[in-house]
Amino acid sequence: MVIDFDKAKQSFEQYLDEFDREDDKIKLKIVHTYYVVDCAQEIAVRMKLSEEDIELAKLIGLLHDIGRFQQLKQFDSFMPDTMDHARYGAELLFGERRMIRKFLDDSRFDGIICEAISRHSDFKLAEIEDERTLLHARLIRDADKLDNCRVKLEEAMETLLGVSETEAGKGLISPGVWQSCMRHESILSAQRVTKVDYWLSYVAQIFDVNFAATFSIIMENNYIPRIIQRLHYEEKETSEKMTQFTELAVQYMERQL
Repeated sequence: MVIDFDKAKQSFEQYLDEFDREDDKIKLKIVHTYYVVDCAQEIAVRMKLSEEDIELAKLIGLLHDIGRFQQLKQFDSFMPDTMDHARYGAELLFGERRMIRKFLDDSRFDGIICEAISRHSDFKLAEIEDERTLLHARLIRDADKLDNCRVKLEEAMETLLGVSETEAGKGLISPGVWQSCMRHESILSAQRVTKVDYWLSYVAQIFDVNFAATFSIIMENNYIPRIIQRLHYEEKETSEKMTQFTELAVQYMERQL
C-alpha cells in the first residue's frame, strides 16, 4: 500500500503539538478530523471503492481541516471572513513548505489531494474534469457534512454559536434563508442574520450532499430531525418553519435514495 495512514497520523499529531489542545475550539476540530476520517471510510466502503481509494479518502479526511488550526490560533474564530481555511491548508501542504511530504512520500496523489482540500468548503463545487479528482472532492465534502451532523448534536452551543441554547432558539428565520431552503439550496453565509438562520444553515447543507451512501447514513441516524429538535424556538413562526423544513428535508433525502 502506497498510502501509509499510520505514518500520516503520526505526522498530524506532531503538527497538532503546535496548538493548544485544551482550547475548546481546537479540541472540537481535532475530534472532528478523526470522525471525518471515519465518515470518509464508511462512505467509500459503502460505495465499494478500491482499497487505494478508501485509504486516499481517509488521508484527505485527515488533512482536510489542517488550515483550521492556524485560523483558530490567530483569530479564535471559524468565520470565513477571518481566513479561507481550505485554501490556506492546501497552500500549507503544497506551497513552499511542501508539508505534504511529511504525510505521504508518493507524489502521484498530490493533485487529487490538493484539489479536494482546497475546495472542500466552497459554497458550490466548481467543475472538475478528472473523474477521480471529482470523486474525492465530492467525497470529502460529504464526509465533512456527515460529521458536522454529529458535531451539531454533541458540542456545546456556546462553542458552536457563541450563545446558550436558549439564546440560539430566539428570533425569526430571515426571508432569504427560507427562500433558499424552499429552493433546495444551501445557505450563503451572507444571508445569515439571526442565530436560527445559522442553525438552519447547518441542516440545509444536505442540499449539497453528493452520494446516496451519505444520505443513507444521515437517514439511519435520524440526524436532521434530531438537530432541528435540539433547540426550543421562541417564535411560533420559527417553530412551524423548522417543522416544515424537517418534512421537506426528509422527503428530499428519500427522493435521492
